[in-house]
Amino acid sequence: MASEHAEDPATAAAVAAAEAAGPPSGESVRIDSWIWSVRLVKTRSLGAAACKGGHVRVNGERVKPSHSVRVGDEVRLRAETRERVVVVKRLIRKRVGAPVAVQCYVDNSPPPPPREAVAPAGIRDRGAGRPTKRDRRDMERLRGLGAPGAFGPPGGFGPSGGAGDPDAGSGGRGGSPGHGGRGRRSGGAARP
Repeated sequence: MASEHAEDPATAAAVAAAEAAGPPSGESVRIDSWIWSVRLVKTRSLGAAACKGGHVRVNGERVKPSHSVRVGDEVRLRAETRERVVVVKRLIRKRVGAPVAVQCYVDNSPPPPPREAVAPAGIRDRGAGRPTKRDRRDMERLRGLGAPGAFGPPGGFGPSGGAGDPDAGSGGRGGSPGHGGRGRRSGGAARP
């Protein structure tokens, strides 16, 4: 294998580093460890979480983090905004640099969407200050987090359009109108 890369010293060094990071002969490598080693995820715990969440498939099947990966397996990883499809070329269990990592798999991933196609959701101008409640609602609507009228009628929370109970009076926390919602009710009797 080293004879085909002998003309390029950088590639030969990358292959040697990948072989040094590989497991001893006969041992297997966990899928969460392998996707972390070849830099498909940032941390091994994120790799394990992706497996548990069903975002990692080996040869079309969802796998657990402890699944053993073999040379020739097709690994599909759905991460953030795109899907990565790679074929295992070399097994490694230690994290290596990016030039070495690309020697360990064949990337069959579809190209990422162009930056223009991905609309930035709620980017504010620098120095515009803290967003108002209306600005936050607009940003949530752009991100798809909140639909208009998700929390009730458009006028407010209650049937009268106000933010509270119409019988609560002018007190801040309920209670009688003159006492601000604290202490005793009008009439002097304490509530049991």
